[in-house]
Amino acid sequence: MAQQSLIYSFVARGTVILVDFTGFKGNFTSIAAQCLQKLPPSKNKVIYNCDGHTFNYLVENGFTYCVVAVDSVGKEIPIAFLERVKEDFNTRYGGGKAATSQPNSLNKEFGSKLKEHMQYCMDHPDEISKLAKVKAQVSEVKGVLIENIDKVIERGGDIEILVEKTNYLSSEAERYRTQGDQIKRKFWFQNMKIKLIVLAIIISLILIIIVSVCGGFNCGK
Repeated sequence: MAQQSLIYSFVARGTVILVDFTGFKGNFTSIAAQCLQKLPPSKNKVIYNCDGHTFNYLVENGFTYCVVAVDSVGKEIPIAFLERVKEDFNTRYGGGKAATSQPNSLNKEFGSKLKEHMQYCMDHPDEISKLAKVKAQVSEVKGVLIENIDKVIERGGDIEILVEKTNYLSSEAERYRTQGDQIKRKFWFQNMKIKLIVLAIIISLILIIIVSVCGGFNCGK
């Protein structure tokens, strides 16, 4: 990998460049700054091509991370570099000093870090490529999950109707269960009533028989 594959980088708050680094001379610094002024607000990642170079931008939480690379290096290494710089920058300055820093005031502190990240990405292209593939797979799975969630949201009305029907059926089932218990008790009482009547008739018959027999044989004399 050619050492000059990544040639310029900066971190900006809005359109204010807080830190930048390059080991080369050229008009790419002014072009990168001009592109920064015209970044579309609705895009998180933007890549411009100019004179055999790519101008790669990553925008997140009000900060813009940029790297200029030779066109032949492709997209994976510049994007991986921007992600590394973003994580490092947020770890060091997130929600603190970077929010009020003046233009180029972080060069002394973070300029060397931009250089280190450039060198690392250029020296480990295979590792960067593998990580990019893993992230692509994760993004694909995430996309499927988001799509499924969107479909659920789209079916929100149907789901609400289904819930209402389920609640109605549940209440109806409870009502039928209560009615069933009442009917069971009713039949139980009726059954017991019949049994008591039959028992009373049997007892009466037994008493009648006993009285008749005793009367015929003068029982008790």
